Amino acid sequence: MAALSSRCCFSLGFLVGTCTLYFFMTQVWFERKFSLQLDSQVHSTAGQWGGENQSWRVEGSALISLRHPHLQGEDSRVADQLYKKVRILCWVMTGPDNLETKARHVKATWSRHCNMVIFMSSREDPDFPTVGLGTKEGRDQLYWKTIRAFQYVEQHHSHQADWFLKADDDTFVVIDNLRWILSNYTADEPIYFGKRFKPYTKQGYMSGGAGYVLSREALRRFVEGFRTKACTHTTSVEDLALGQCLEKMGVLAGDSRDSIHRETFHPFVPEHHLTMKLAKNSYWNYCYYPIVEGPQCCSDLAVSFHYVDAELMYMLEYYTYHLRAYGYQYRYQPSLPEGVEPDSARTEHSPLGAERDAPGNGTSKL
Repeated sequence: MAALSSRCCFSLGFLVGTCTLYFFMTQVWFERKFSLQLDSQVHSTAGQWGGENQSWRVEGSALISLRHPHLQGEDSRVADQLYKKVRILCWVMTGPDNLETKARHVKATWSRHCNMVIFMSSREDPDFPTVGLGTKEGRDQLYWKTIRAFQYVEQHHSHQADWFLKADDDTFVVIDNLRWILSNYTADEPIYFGKRFKPYTKQGYMSGGAGYVLSREALRRFVEGFRTKACTHTTSVEDLALGQCLEKMGVLAGDSRDSIHRETFHPFVPEHHLTMKLAKNSYWNYCYYPIVEGPQCCSDLAVSFHYVDAELMYMLEYYTYHLRAYGYQYRYQPSLPEGVEPDSARTEHSPLGAERDAPGNGTSKL
């Protein structure tokens, strides 16, 4: 009787184990199949978006935009003027393993709005194309890649742009909003902008993940700092090390908030800022300005978000340049920047007043 009971228990256990393994393998198969289908769809989407209004000229490893991309029939006269007035070179930090999974989606979406784009990698890839910086890959190499990337653009392209943006291959940037902020300054000012952190430096430094942008003079001083050995590779923490060097070289950490003190550069995806998912950790102690969660977290003219995957990259591009609520005018109507002709652009002014001061001081044009 005991033997019969033992055999029954063994058979039942074997049956349960087999069923469990079957369902587990089925789930794994489904997830892999779904993942492959999704990856194929995203790659297909990259081709569709990349071909829309695409107009690059390849110059070495640089992609130079030949025209400002926008939707046909859209009134983009202000943006078109700023595209010519505020020239931005975007360099994107990537690696050989990320070209197909991340960098190509940056290439197909927001980078099309830059005046020039360069993808920086440890190895050269003439087909993508990328610049080979001769470094290794890994987090401990980030500052070396940053140093060499800025040295490269200063040597080869400093005359072709006014501002130089560094972004990761999982950062989404609204370049037209960035141009608006920068239009209040000149490239001859030693200044840079980004998501401002506060520890370890007197004036703070900019988050690497949210991206940061240097004026031409700031770029010159950064490169000069390494040429004269005033700056050295002191730490692999890229954003902090760069901030310390720029502070030493007399480059100002600018305030990129809008006129009602909402942040424009963001180190996380939108949902984390909007839905109060920011954990009460060291991030709260790092932020230079008070943290606001919920709808007021982010400026209507937000510039960047970080940790953006391939799918979200296209969603944000769609939300930024396609989605509109019918019957509304933008509530936030900043006054026109200096140098933009009012007779060839809209002239509505901000309901907060037609302030003419720089962004971030409470009386901004933003």
